[in-house]
Amino acid sequence: MTKADIVEIVFEKVGFSKKDVGSVIEEIFETIKYTLEKGEKVKISGFGNFTIRQKRARRGRNPQTGTEITIDQRRVMTFKASQLLKKAINSSPTA
Repeated sequence: MTKADIVEIVFEKVGFSKKDVGSVIEEIFETIKYTLEKGEKVKISGFGNFTIRQKRARRGRNPQTGTEITIDQRRVMTFKASQLLKKAINSSPTA
């Protein structure tokens, strides 16, 4: 599913113009992105939690040459699905 698919579905259900729906969805994604950039948690009730974790620097290996390298520390985003989302995914029939 793409952002355009989401816009189309919301457009059909709500009835606003596609331009307005696209703007709202874009603003939602920008707000989530900005909040995560600040290091804050994003909780969407009934869907899940997005959080940022700090990973330490560590030693790694270049798979082509086998030489050891240092992998810099970095921030990674994690997502944990809510119980409602897990239940919905596991109760729906697969195609």
